Amino acid sequence: MGRKHLGEVRRREIIESFYEVAKQVGLENSSIAKVGQYMGISNGLIMHYFKTKDDLIFGLNEFILDQHLQIFTENNLKISCLEDLRQTVRELFSRKWNQYFDDGVFYSCYALIYRKREFNESFKKYLLNLHKELKNRLLQAKEDNVITNINIDELTEIIFALIDGSYYYLGMFEQHDEKYEKQVELYITYCLSLFTFK
Repeated sequence: MGRKHLGEVRRREIIESFYEVAKQVGLENSSIAKVGQYMGISNGLIMHYFKTKDDLIFGLNEFILDQHLQIFTENNLKISCLEDLRQTVRELFSRKWNQYFDDGVFYSCYALIYRKREFNESFKKYLLNLHKELKNRLLQAKEDNVITNINIDELTEIIFALIDGSYYYLGMFEQHDEKYEKQVELYITYCLSLFTFK
């Protein structure tokens, strides 16, 4: 059991180092050799855990999910009243996602879904888990009579479509710029209008 735990720790260290290298030189220019150089270990040791760069990218997708789930856990996004709902929506449309994972690396991973089916499946799994996290909170909000929406599955999908689209577009603006702030408020207002109440 101790060996297995040690292996998981080493695997995580390699993935995190791969992420740091990808931030510095871009995902396309990253390699097992560059990760080994960054960590000060042999390529062979990395390849004991990840045979190819593709394997590292699959690991990176798991890392993205773990990082992005923190926006729910660290910010304690529970919806027990209308004010909680407003705060949750505001958090979801904030730039806090950036503090958990680099946009450049994220979009490079995303671009790979058009090139390889395996990446598509891996990235889809990441997104579905993220959606499930929001859906569970919305289901609890419905159970607690904070919202009365009938179709929570559909509501979750629409909210994430708004978040993904807005995040992509807002990446072209300076944060706290007047145009940026205006767009964020527009998305938040529209998102809140999707909810029904007693």
